[in-house]
Amino acid sequence: DTSVRPLVGVQSQQATAYTRTARNMPPNNPTGFSDSIVVAEQEPLTLAALANATPLEQKQMLGERLFPLIQQIQLQLVGKITGMLLEIDNIELLHMLESTELLKAKVEEAIGILQTYQAKQAATNSAAQKKSYIII
Repeated sequence: DTSVRPLVGVQSQQATAYTRTARNMPPNNPTGFSDSIVVAEQEPLTLAALANATPLEQKQMLGERLFPLIQQIQLQLVGKITGMLLEIDNIELLHMLESTELLKAKVEEAIGILQTYQAKQAATNSAAQKKSYIII
């Protein structure tokens, strides 16, 4: 077979998400992010502050900004969803802070994963209860 197959796991450049502000960025800003991420009632998150923080501090800083935004979308599972999203790469988290649509999509994806997990747990627990009644 001489057909060319794409490599699994390799993202094409077309998968890049563009924000409304990205096209207006000066050429010396390679990330495409504005200089700071502003969430209401919080100190602005600057890229310099993020770059100077330890990986744990970076996740903390991002989580503090994601939490109130996720809370507006899904109040009941906000802590769990914030924790799940913090497993994602920081660059993608920054995109989520700038794009409400992307954040909503990721929150919905996380909710789907949680619902699937809860359904599997319920099925496992139900099966375990049925087995516990069989005594020889």
